[in-house]
Amino acid sequence: MIGYQYICPAGSTSCRFGNGESFPFSKYPADVKRESPDPDEDASFRFQSKFNFTREDLERHVDFDMKGNDVIVFLHIQKTGGTTFGRHLVRNIHLERPCDCRSGQKKCTCHRPGKAESWLFSRFSTGWSCGLHADWTELTNCVPAVMNKKQKKDAPLNRRNFYYITLLRDPVSRYLSEWKHVQRGATWKTALHMCDGRPPTPDELPACYSSEDWTGVSLEEFMACPSNLANNRQTRMLADLSLVGCYNLSSMSEERRAELLLSSAKRNLLRMAFFGLTEYQRKTQFLFERTFGLHFITAFTQINGTRAAGVTVGTPTRRRIEELNTLDMQLYEYARELFSQRVQYCHHQERQEERERKREQRRRMKEQKASQIQQQDDNERKDAEQEKMELTGVTEDYSSQVAEGLGMQKCVVSGELYVVMHRRAVELL
Repeated sequence: MIGYQYICPAGSTSCRFGNGESFPFSKYPADVKRESPDPDEDASFRFQSKFNFTREDLERHVDFDMKGNDVIVFLHIQKTGGTTFGRHLVRNIHLERPCDCRSGQKKCTCHRPGKAESWLFSRFSTGWSCGLHADWTELTNCVPAVMNKKQKKDAPLNRRNFYYITLLRDPVSRYLSEWKHVQRGATWKTALHMCDGRPPTPDELPACYSSEDWTGVSLEEFMACPSNLANNRQTRMLADLSLVGCYNLSSMSEERRAELLLSSAKRNLLRMAFFGLTEYQRKTQFLFERTFGLHFITAFTQINGTRAAGVTVGTPTRRRIEELNTLDMQLYEYARELFSQRVQYCHHQERQEERERKREQRRRMKEQKASQIQQQDDNERKDAEQEKMELTGVTEDYSSQVAEGLGMQKCVVSGELYVVMHRRAVELL
C-alpha cells in the first residue's frame, strides 16, 4: 500500500474540504457516482455547504394539474433573463393545448384543455395585470383577485393552487445590465409598488432624476442615488415589504430593516415552487422540467455575450456595486447553493429511480423465468402422467389376453381329461 497526503497551505482556497465541513450530500451512499460536469458549469458552481438545507427543502416536485385549477405565477425581476424565460413558458413547452401566440401580439392565450381559463400568470400570458414588474408583495395580494375576475360571473369561485417561480442573477452583472438599460431610456415609471394597499409617497421613494428619463446617466451618477431601486432589487422584490413598513425607511433602523428584508426574501425563495439562475440555463431547464413535469421543446441556450458582460469596471467600482447590493450578494449566495443542491438532489433521485427501474426489470425477468420453468415442469409432469396411463392400459390389455389364453388351455385340458376318464369307465364296464 502506498499512502499519499497533501498538506493544504494555510489560507489556501484550493482545498475544498480543508475546514472539516462535509459535502452537502455526504449522507447519501458512497456508491453514488458524481455527475460529470456540464459544459455550462464552472468549478465555482460546485462549492461546499454553508446552509443546513433539509431533504424537504431540496425535494421539489409539483403535481401540477393543468386541467384543474393550478396556476404558475412568474415573478419577473428586471434584467434577470426573465423575458427570454417568459417566452419559453408560452412558446416552448410541450402542451396538450399549446398557447395561442399570434404574430404582432405581445400576449399569448394559454388556456387549459377544455377551459377558457389561463394556467399561467405572466407578462406574456396575462400581461402586467398586477402592475409593471410586480414584486412578491404585490403579486401575493393581487393574483388571486385578478384570476377570480377573469372567471365567468355565474361560475363558482375555484380554489386554486398558485405556484410562484422566478429567476435570479449575479447581483453585479444584473446591476450593470440595469444601468445600461436605464442609460438607454428605460424608466419603469408605471410600476405601482403597491404595499399595504397604497403606493409609496414621493417622500418615501424620491425620484433619482427630474427629467422624463435618465438617458445617458453615468455609472457614478447611477450609483450615487440613494433611492435607486436597482440597489438590492432582487432582495426587495422577493421579500414581504409589509414586515418593514413598506417604503417608509423611518419605521425602523437600517440594520433591522436589512435583516428582515434578507430573511424574508430567503424564506420566500425557499418556499417557491421553483427558481432558476440566469448563469445556468441548462440546469434551470432541467430543474423546471423535473419540478412541474412539463418538458420544453428545444433546449435552453447559455448566452454570455450580454451588455453587462461588455462593461469593464475596475476593482474599486465593483466593490462599490457589491456594497450597494450587499443584501443581493448574500441572497444570491444562498440561492446559488440551494439551486446547486437541488440540481444534485434531482440527479441523485434520477439515479435512484434508474436503479429501481433496473431492479424491477430484473425482478420481472426472474419471475418470468421462474414462471417458464414452472410451466415446463408442469408440462413434463403431465407428459409423465399421460405416459403412465397409456402404459397401464397396455399392461391391462396384455394381462386380459393372457388370462383368456390360460382359460382356453384349462378348458382344453379338462375336456381331454374327461374323454380319457369316460373311455376308461367304458372299458371297466
